[in-house]
Amino acid sequence: MLDGYDADPIGALTVALRLVLDQPQAAWEALVIAARVDDADRRALQLGDQHALDHLLRELNELRTLG
Repeated sequence: MLDGYDADPIGALTVALRLVLDQPQAAWEALVIAARVDDADRRALQLGDQHALDHLLRELNELRTLG
């Protein structure tokens, strides 16, 4: 996940969320909705906010799960 993050953060996080949420075909928008994040984080992720993307990356990298 970290290898492709700098070039395509949403693409890298999409791959990770598909695994974590067991939704191998889901699009980014659906994955963000399915993820257990608060409404403010969800909106920021949907807007591609870099701080929110980085926070999600750290959470997935450290915890290997959400919530």
